Amino acid sequence: MQLSEQAASVETRSTEISKGRLWTGRVLAGLITLFNLFDAWMKFAKPAPVIHAFARSGWPVELSAPIGAILLASTALFVIPRTTVLGGLLLTGYLGGAVASNLRLENPLFSETLFPVYVGVFLWASLLLQYPRLAGYLPLMKPESTKSRTSTG
Repeated sequence: MQLSEQAASVETRSTEISKGRLWTGRVLAGLITLFNLFDAWMKFAKPAPVIHAFARSGWPVELSAPIGAILLASTALFVIPRTTVLGGLLLTGYLGGAVASNLRLENPLFSETLFPVYVGVFLWASLLLQYPRLAGYLPLMKPESTKSRTSTG
């Protein structure tokens, strides 16, 4: 795809949805990106809280950098417009692993265990706000299908 075609694609996308919706999605994506970059950097820097968390979880601290690299690569894909959905899917898997680890450790449910779920909700909200066509791929019932199921013929 040439640069002019990409610009037209972005222009078409931005004219299909309101500017408020588009910018809300962008701001959410920016916040998710900043959080993930900070989290990845912490895994590379290995300050005392990271070392303590790895020891508490039973994960070898040597895996901190590879986990940070996975998070960084997934976040990079999320930031690139052509691969943003792939990045979102990979980050969803990453966050699922965090939930599983927290469940195994019996961490507090709403403050720690479900925190990656909250991040995932914001991540997908940012994608759906910027790319409303994605909603057609989600297994959610549309109002039309609900109406046809409730009507008796």
